[in-house]
Amino acid sequence: MQHTTEGTGGAQGTPPGEPVPEVAGRLTAHSTARLSAALAEEFAEGAQHIGGAARPGTGDADFTVVDPATGRPVWTYRTAGPADVDAAVAAAGAALPGWAATPPAERAAALHRLARLLQERAGDFARAETLQCGKPIRLSAGFDVPGTIDNTDFFAGAARHLEGRAAAEYSPDHTSYVRREPVGVVGSVAPWNYPLQMAGWKILPAVAAGNTVVLKPSELTPLTALMLARAADEAGLPAGVVNVVTGTGPVAGEHLVGHPGVAMTSFTGSTAVGRRVAALAAGTAKRVHLELGGKAPFVVFDDADLEAAVHGAVAGCLINAGQDCTAATRAYVQRPLYDAFTAAVADLMAGVRLGDPFDPATDLGPLISAAHRDRVAAVVRRARSYATVVTGGGAPGGALAAGAYYRPTLLAGAPQDSEAVQQEIFGPVLAVLPFDTDDQGLALADDTPYGLAASAWTRDVYRAGRAAREITAGCVWINDHIPIVSEMPHGGAKSSGYGKDMSLYALEEYTQVKHVMYDNTAVARKDWHRTVFADR
Repeated sequence: MQHTTEGTGGAQGTPPGEPVPEVAGRLTAHSTARLSAALAEEFAEGAQHIGGAARPGTGDADFTVVDPATGRPVWTYRTAGPADVDAAVAAAGAALPGWAATPPAERAAALHRLARLLQERAGDFARAETLQCGKPIRLSAGFDVPGTIDNTDFFAGAARHLEGRAAAEYSPDHTSYVRREPVGVVGSVAPWNYPLQMAGWKILPAVAAGNTVVLKPSELTPLTALMLARAADEAGLPAGVVNVVTGTGPVAGEHLVGHPGVAMTSFTGSTAVGRRVAALAAGTAKRVHLELGGKAPFVVFDDADLEAAVHGAVAGCLINAGQDCTAATRAYVQRPLYDAFTAAVADLMAGVRLGDPFDPATDLGPLISAAHRDRVAAVVRRARSYATVVTGGGAPGGALAAGAYYRPTLLAGAPQDSEAVQQEIFGPVLAVLPFDTDDQGLALADDTPYGLAASAWTRDVYRAGRAAREITAGCVWINDHIPIVSEMPHGGAKSSGYGKDMSLYALEEYTQVKHVMYDNTAVARKDWHRTVFADR
């Protein structure tokens, strides 16, 4: 189970005659070096957080976190081996009875304290997230960290609101009621694109419901998950409730997913790896929650607000450099607006500022690694044989050449069955295709294996309602693309997985339902006993 992405081709340079996008600021080598040194000192004891204590891994390899904006090393650590996973599961198992028996109000209070710690340290979390991911500081500070704080507060409240059927006499002689109880030890695997938020999505509903957690973050981006685990301990969650093992998918991840001491696994990542997770989990018949790949359609009807749709498409495509499973990747535009939409998107993309992620003026940071940048570039290179690259299509040079940058790219004319339209690219690439009738547009939108998110752009309430009904996806936005809120569920359909993150639906994912039935008659020989005893 591997979560790094290896490329198969080289990134292309800027095509002749096209300007390199403006560099928003100088790469702050000295400041990022100081931040790297501070984080290395903070985690000097190791990249494993087990039973409330930091410790080094026992794996057979070291791994280096790299700043994708500069290619410079940030921190080198020893990865987790199977023994570390065993120790983390044992710690979580030991903490489970006490935490499951903790009254919901006390669990809620601990999570509220955690939210306040995150608020106090928001700047530290944002800087660490930007350093390890390369995402612009405006995204880390304005979305990732505030979203995680809000999720923490939400699940603190949700801990006190577990839903159950009313007690009643569904059988005349018995009273029945439903208990919601923790599943047990949850082994979760989180991706590298939103390390802090995904750690929160895995940990918060699980512990709010009374479970304990062993989280394996991506080996590329473990810093903020480790910071979150330490903050959870400091907030008063008992040692062993939140554990982190940092290692590779094939070693630590597979051992965690298949571990007999783990009652449930939650995975966010690619569909291919999700299938592997499901197969491993089946070996111990554990519960599985999967949030997998996406190829979100962006359907623009001919009555849409063109300016809103253009801005929505570019923002929805480029958020987090397109490394978002809900990012807008396929724009279907009704033919009367197609030419104007394509030209306006190309113009807006061409003005996007690539640069130092720590510069607040930067719009677009690097991809997670040079290998992943090369993979994205290879998809675009192959697309040149069947589509037109309207803008972008290469990596910038100059001061950005050392980083994993790739220019915002618009493809036109790609066939519906092509790689660029059907497969998840996970980069700043948008394919635009025309359609004629509403029937055709909605059919094209639904014509991929994925079903995570979609959007429809129209002023017509009936068109909007039809799109919401007919597009198979876990979320359909109308006249917007990307916003999420803690109160609403996030999850997919088809090959995008099953189960929900965020909302009370996520809390339910981490509980098991128990039916309790009381006899009300005090009669020794029940009427139904006649099915066993003929005449006694």
